[in-house]
Amino acid sequence: MTEDLFFAPVTELNQRLKKKEFSAVELTRAFAERLEKTGPRFNALALPLTEIALRRAKEVDKDLKQERYHGPLQGVPYGAKDLLAFAGQPTTWGARPYAAQIFDESATVLQKLDKAGSPLIGKLALVELAGGPSYSRASASMFGPGLNPWDRTRWSGGSSSGSGSAVAAGLVPFALGSETSGSILTPSAYCGVTGLRPTYGLVSRHGAMSLSWTMDKIGPMCRSVEDCALVLQAIAGVDSNDPGSAGKSFYYAPQYARKLSELRVGFAPGDAELADANARPAFTAAMKVIQETGVQMVEVKLPEFPYGAVTSIIIGCEGSSAFEELITSGKVNQLADAKQIEGLKAGLEIPAKDYLRAMRIRSLIQQEFRKLFADIDLLVAPARYGIASKVADPLDAPAPAPSTNARGLNGLIPAGNLVGLPALSVPCGFSEGMPLGLQIVGPAFSENSLFALGREFQNRTDWHKRRPPA
Repeated sequence: MTEDLFFAPVTELNQRLKKKEFSAVELTRAFAERLEKTGPRFNALALPLTEIALRRAKEVDKDLKQERYHGPLQGVPYGAKDLLAFAGQPTTWGARPYAAQIFDESATVLQKLDKAGSPLIGKLALVELAGGPSYSRASASMFGPGLNPWDRTRWSGGSSSGSGSAVAAGLVPFALGSETSGSILTPSAYCGVTGLRPTYGLVSRHGAMSLSWTMDKIGPMCRSVEDCALVLQAIAGVDSNDPGSAGKSFYYAPQYARKLSELRVGFAPGDAELADANARPAFTAAMKVIQETGVQMVEVKLPEFPYGAVTSIIIGCEGSSAFEELITSGKVNQLADAKQIEGLKAGLEIPAKDYLRAMRIRSLIQQEFRKLFADIDLLVAPARYGIASKVADPLDAPAPAPSTNARGLNGLIPAGNLVGLPALSVPCGFSEGMPLGLQIVGPAFSENSLFALGREFQNRTDWHKRRPPA
């Protein structure tokens, strides 16, 4: 097994398993040993599950020997953010007060992947309590700061920090992350991997830590757009145990996707001005590639709303409600980040009228986005306007005064999460040796359209194939 194997897409690994170039046990052991050995270098590993994964891989090998095929993920190992319960094993939520927490039942998404024949080789680190309601340091985790495989002095991004690092470093073929407001898109962009935030309700959250029950979403972080599509197909679907379930499934159907020439893609020229100076050439080149795919480019503006403030109030209220016992017991003081501690306490003091006002504004935002998507099919913008920050830099430092009046599509991450829209982050270039990401956003349940454009972008570029230094 060469180094190339650890950066191969899911489809290639599955085909090589079927050809019996190696067994599921051999593949699982290779990735599991790599994750155990290298994961700690990036503070990416929360809990190794090697022995359990090898037992599952032996069962998969029996099926493969009998040519009982269960789909493209069969025999392909993976990692999962440690806010997803795995029966009988610790699920820490990245926070010391929950270090010994064990559940009797695995999260629905983990059950679905087990059924697909994909062995779970490890739980992956995260920012404590998935970052809610706010935190000031990359070190806000019982596992330490997520370190970026491209440069370990830089952050891998929160809150799915371990998932981003593990995929980028070739420690897992794919990983599950979660997003409430940017926690899949940010580490995907910073680490140079492909990540999907699904439509709200498309993927069950049963068995996942709840931060904001009206905004939480679980999604894949992978080597390619096609890998994200295949993982989504396995984990999406109806779940009566999740009150937020949309009651829909997802089937990856590239053969039925609309022609790209029929798609109207919204963009904002101001995004180039908002991007860090060193990143502008990469974003400009990436947008040119999008245009060359044949889509119809349309200039748009985001509806004017206080997206950040509305997001903060909703997450603050719902998060503090979810962790009320932690707060009132005083155990909240065991968290690693002082701002997070104070933010959780403050969330209990937010008046109900403020929460209800935020929810009313949220409904107006949803209405305006429905109008926006009546004229266009997708939006494209930088996932983040620059590269990953230094691990030592405070995350809540005042932003420098803008040098431009351009608005661009700044605010698309909180807006998209408030509305429950799907978003795909694809690697689109480098700045100062660090990856950059482009986000493609669509209306609810438009994942196949996102995948169609994202896949064509990756057919025309090789950014998603680049690897961090050994």
